[in-house]
Amino acid sequence: MLIRTTVALIGMAFFSGQSDGLGGEAVFRADIVIYGGTSAGVAAAVQVARMGKSVIVIESSDHLGGLTTNGLGATDSGRKQAIGGISREFYRRIQDHYRDPAAWPLQDPGEPKGRGGGPLFNAEADAMWIFEPKVAQSIMDAMAGESGARLFFNERLDRSKGVSMQGEGLTAITMESGNRFEAAMFLDATYEGDLLATAGVSHQVGRESNSLYGETLNGVQKTQMKSHLFTKAVDPYIVPGDPATGLVARVSADPPGGDGAGDLRIQAFNFRMCLSNDARNRVPFPKPEGYDETQYELLFRNFEAGDLRLPWSPEMMPNHKTDTNNYGAFSTDNIGMNYAYAEASHEERARIVKEHVVYQQGLMWTLANHPRVPEVIREAMKPWGLAADEFVGNGHWPRQIYVREARRMVSDYVMTELDCRRVRVAEDSVGLGSYNMDSHNVQRYVTADGKVQNEGDVQVSPGGPYVVSYRSIVPQRGEAENLLVPVCVSSSHIAFGSIRMEPVFMILGQSAATAAVMAMEQGIAVQDLSYAALRERLVADGQVLDLPNDAAPREHLTAASLSGIVVDDNAARAGGEWVSSTSADRFIETGYRHDAHGASLVPEEKWLVFPAVLPEAGDYEVRFAFPAHPNRSSKTTIAMATAEGGKTVILDQRKKARDENGFVSLGVHRFAAGTCEVIVSNGGADGFVVADAFQFLLQSP
Repeated sequence: MLIRTTVALIGMAFFSGQSDGLGGEAVFRADIVIYGGTSAGVAAAVQVARMGKSVIVIESSDHLGGLTTNGLGATDSGRKQAIGGISREFYRRIQDHYRDPAAWPLQDPGEPKGRGGGPLFNAEADAMWIFEPKVAQSIMDAMAGESGARLFFNERLDRSKGVSMQGEGLTAITMESGNRFEAAMFLDATYEGDLLATAGVSHQVGRESNSLYGETLNGVQKTQMKSHLFTKAVDPYIVPGDPATGLVARVSADPPGGDGAGDLRIQAFNFRMCLSNDARNRVPFPKPEGYDETQYELLFRNFEAGDLRLPWSPEMMPNHKTDTNNYGAFSTDNIGMNYAYAEASHEERARIVKEHVVYQQGLMWTLANHPRVPEVIREAMKPWGLAADEFVGNGHWPRQIYVREARRMVSDYVMTELDCRRVRVAEDSVGLGSYNMDSHNVQRYVTADGKVQNEGDVQVSPGGPYVVSYRSIVPQRGEAENLLVPVCVSSSHIAFGSIRMEPVFMILGQSAATAAVMAMEQGIAVQDLSYAALRERLVADGQVLDLPNDAAPREHLTAASLSGIVVDDNAARAGGEWVSSTSADRFIETGYRHDAHGASLVPEEKWLVFPAVLPEAGDYEVRFAFPAHPNRSSKTTIAMATAEGGKTVILDQRKKARDENGFVSLGVHRFAAGTCEVIVSNGGADGFVVADAFQFLLQSP
């Protein structure tokens, strides 16, 4: 474990440092200076050292590893085969740690993981993707220590005048302490992009409009949202039904904006809590100083409206611990309270983080103790508490908030949804991404009918790995010729939602470090580096740069490409929570929905209403598209309002559909002209109910 002092000195062979005579302030020099001790920063430091150069890592907190060491133990990895180099080495070290029986003091490693039913530990695997925070911290510290990097903790960049430049190159960066760091090359490995912004590099905060880059999932997303919504009618006013009394806490009075429009809002932050349901290793949820029960009025009203989902998601880690994430309408995501964070001062950021701590600690205490929380929820909370052996010096609470996005650089190549879907494939790959295009909710607003709703959640698979361009990790030509940015990469909001995964940050950290050393050795700008030479070194060092053979673009059918009248699930009205999915090989439009079977602590009937506008009366064959699977319901109910009255079909969704597009015929029925509705329900279902689209084919007028 590294010594947590302001300056940790390890391996001094390549370094120089001297006092500049200004009140004890000092100048430190290295070949490469990395600002940000995130997982990307550590991977970069390891690579610089392996290439024989000196490296300094400056971290504003007292620890390394970013979210990897602060509760995000359920690695959002996407396709595991896309992860190579130092990133995969980290996860192999996780596997090696858990091979030791002593690493399992509280449980048998063969116990089922919970979700999915597989074991926590697979001895045959070459890497492990779930882990305890303290284990990640020990491995991250060890890798940094082995590199010989010089580490500076509790040092914050002077963001007013802390970057010195000569021409287009950085010569030094200065901290608020007065310490000055000089280097030939610099990396900004922070989640916030503070160095790139202070250096005058072009950047973006918020969501672009869909029209800017030709995307479909960017900007405001009210219509396509399917997850983490209010599924019950919840009144937002202090006195229900009376707008004059004002809004309850955590609802915005601002108009949400039109679908696809850009704005300056960013997706919600939270803390990835490490919880335990083992009585030997848990402490009660604390009631934070400043607790205010009025902040949870929406939570109470949502329960009282009948939404009895447990509003947090535990992913089981070793030794009866969790990586705990947001789930449902009102949960650990602190929606709408972080818009100022990216550009805020260090002091203002601290206030924003403190507000998030009080909110989330108060939420957990409320769920466990408040009398307005239904007894079934309080009973479900009883086995849980904070893990007693994690974050011991911080009240068992993560030391770092989950900054899901802040600034994003705008360079000569902006990664977009087109790259993630492989509609466009860059020729200068420095790594692969593959996780969902994932945005958490961005705002909570009042709908036209006077109810509360969330907006911004997007979870769409890219359909396999995609390449990240070298040009997206270097500033545009003419800006900062010796700076690389492996975290706040040049990307749109929705593309960053996929790129922003910790394994990818480590991949890009290694690639950025490699490019920095090569450009330094050649005495050229990072924008002028030969990609062919860079690629050769990256491949030699184990990076995965090429798309696998099975990574052709996944076929996303459109309703317009099919015959007849097609109503996609995007157009359906939902009763209860229906979760969006893109796991199947083939679907219409952006995905399909399933009924989150078993998510509620009390069984709940749910339905989807598909409205079809038929131009003329006649006999229509009605066809239903869905992806079949053995875990589906064998008795899904479908009701139709025909010209001859209501008709009901019971469908077995475990059997494969009849055609290549996933459609099965529900028979020919007579309909009047105008709007008719088909309803899919999970009433009486014995598995997941799924729905993609309905098709109406006119047989005879």
